[in-house]
Amino acid sequence: MKIEPSKFYHLYNRGNNKQTIFFNRGNYLHFLRKVRKYIRPHVEILSYCLMPNHFHFLILSQENFSSEAFSEDIRIMLSSYAKGINKQEDRTGSLFRQNTKAKNILQHRNYHSVLRCFHYIHQNPVKANFVRNLEDWEFSSFMDYAGLRNGSLCNKKLAMNVLGLPDQQVKFYDASYQAIDSQQIRKLYI
Repeated sequence: MKIEPSKFYHLYNRGNNKQTIFFNRGNYLHFLRKVRKYIRPHVEILSYCLMPNHFHFLILSQENFSSEAFSEDIRIMLSSYAKGINKQEDRTGSLFRQNTKAKNILQHRNYHSVLRCFHYIHQNPVKANFVRNLEDWEFSSFMDYAGLRNGSLCNKKLAMNVLGLPDQQVKFYDASYQAIDSQQIRKLYI
């Protein structure tokens, strides 16, 4: 995984063979604690969503970013999480796909693509028919931005400034539900 300093990335991975990686609420919370320990020291997290078999983060790498150190910490985080799940579920083998993906979102200096990725990440649970409303999915940063929870994993102030997010919660809520074209989603994801 090659990440350059001071750039926006869509960071994601999924369960090996699309298998479940989060089996209960405690698993999601444990994973978020690991994210705080292993990912957050390297990057600013602007949004996230954990789904039953995959995860998404919109990140901004810091100026003094080391791609090698970050990659190693991602490896340690996923490996240690997988060991715990393997023990919990009485299973063996790889839990995650081998390579975590990091797609540079701002390749063409278009901040609209970063904003699109931000909303796409939050829309995942609705698009997958897990919930009807974005605020009904506990394991994303949407509730923090909508003012329904006071989470501290994301740098909300930075995201609001850089992405031009409305500070009025009603406007943010409405903007979050805007449809994203499937062609644009492929650009964010592939």
